[in-house]
Amino acid sequence: MGIISEFKAFALRGNVIDLAIGVIIGGAFGKIVSSLIEDVITPLILKPALATAHLSKIDELTVFGGVKYGVFLSALINFVIIAFVLFLIIKGLNATQRKEDDKANAAGSPTQEELLIQIRDLLKK
Repeated sequence: MGIISEFKAFALRGNVIDLAIGVIIGGAFGKIVSSLIEDVITPLILKPALATAHLSKIDELTVFGGVKYGVFLSALINFVIIAFVLFLIIKGLNATQRKEDDKANAAGSPTQEELLIQIRDLLKK
């Protein structure tokens, strides 16, 4: 009974649930990015290069008769887009956190100069 209750406590902790939600959202976001690559970027930006190679999708690019480097290029573009979007999200979260920290510091605690003035005044007494 002990191992089952330990597993239940582990599985229902907030971190595990947050991770599961993140993985599910990440999978859905990956599909969105793949669609962006295949349906928007490839036709708009890479169309001239693919037309020259007589191809319709980036995934069809091959070299040496069978090495599909187009699949690698597609995965690389997916990675760059996902990394950039995550960078923007983290940057926004950090900016929001900084604003909250600044508000908390401005409202509740004295500045360093104010503390030094108080110490000076106490020492004078």
